[in-house]
Amino acid sequence: MAPYLQKPPELVVAHDYLIQMGGAERVVASMLRRQPGVPLYTSAVRPQGLLPEFQGADLRVSWMQRLPRITTCFKRYFPLYPQAFRSFGVVHAGAAWVSASAFAKCMRFSPSTATVLYCHSPTRFLWDCDNYLRSEIKSKLRRGVVRSMVPALRGIDRRAVGRFDVVVANSHAVRRRIWANYEVKAEVIHPPVDIKRFSTSNEPAGDYHLVLSRLVGYKAIDRAVLAFTAMNKRLVVIGEGPDAPRLQKMAGACVEFLGSLSDKEVNRWVAGCRSLIFPGEEDFGIAPVEVQAAGRPVVALGKGGALETVIDGETGFFFHDAAPEALIEAVRRCEAKGWDPERIRRNAERFSDEEFHRQTSRLIGEAVRGKAASCSVRQEGVSPVIGGADLGAYPSRHDLA
Repeated sequence: MAPYLQKPPELVVAHDYLIQMGGAERVVASMLRRQPGVPLYTSAVRPQGLLPEFQGADLRVSWMQRLPRITTCFKRYFPLYPQAFRSFGVVHAGAAWVSASAFAKCMRFSPSTATVLYCHSPTRFLWDCDNYLRSEIKSKLRRGVVRSMVPALRGIDRRAVGRFDVVVANSHAVRRRIWANYEVKAEVIHPPVDIKRFSTSNEPAGDYHLVLSRLVGYKAIDRAVLAFTAMNKRLVVIGEGPDAPRLQKMAGACVEFLGSLSDKEVNRWVAGCRSLIFPGEEDFGIAPVEVQAAGRPVVALGKGGALETVIDGETGFFFHDAAPEALIEAVRRCEAKGWDPERIRRNAERFSDEEFHRQTSRLIGEAVRGKAASCSVRQEGVSPVIGGADLGAYPSRHDLA
């Protein structure tokens, strides 16, 4: 059949970029596990280190893939991302699920497409500009250049969000910021966490605490490095990122940097840790849930998404001051307490992959039905369901009986 006669796909997915494999990418990977074969639109891809779900997937990549050093300097190209996503043209589909903390939300879809935006965070360098630039860009000249572009890019960002039928936040903290920055009401669906990767153990913990994170400035890993260096306690840091050289310079001999590890290796380190150290304010934070799934406690800054995933005194401890001394005190309290691994795991089970897909299926179905009701002409010949996920299929644009 000629391409222009082909039936449009039932569901398409879009994501900012597949260059670093963090929590947002695991959310998209979960969507692809449930709906294998769906088209995934993205600006650029780093082939090395992709999660298994992206290997062999139907990736639709923009012209930004051909830019010099795109996989190492992708943040420097920030003004180009809106145009990169618009360059795909108008995408025709029954439903579109767009994962974004930046400009994937600039994708354009046909008027009959039911569109759902899964917002990990309002675009950080636009709406938390001063804090982001201070942690990410050292050059005053470059910071000034970025600031000069912020007003125009904020306008693009706001208009893009306003075009979606449904906006979803990954946490209540992000929902509040979506309203503050975009004046759009959002539902909350917490990200899926593959808690089946982890199991509890009654074996005593090892002699180390753990950081599991991308090493970028705003995650405040330096707070943990300084605290553990001062205590001369063993801290194992798993992850890579541009802040690694700076962190390594300030670290004492008790802090080990292991770089990026496989899931199997991460599981082993998680199983033996005394706690996960979560020192920055995050939008949600998948790592604390993963570590709790293994029955290990979390020591976290009492802000942002950690307030939704950690129960103070039951599955971890909060500290409420940015000073290293506050983290040191929380670590000492953590080491002095006897923890119940099964109680900690039960808390993690609230954020299962199954619950995420149940809620996402419901929301896409509502968006599709709402879009169908608003269309004056209903299309024929579209199958009544999308895919065949075992916990409920993602529906087509037709009403579901």
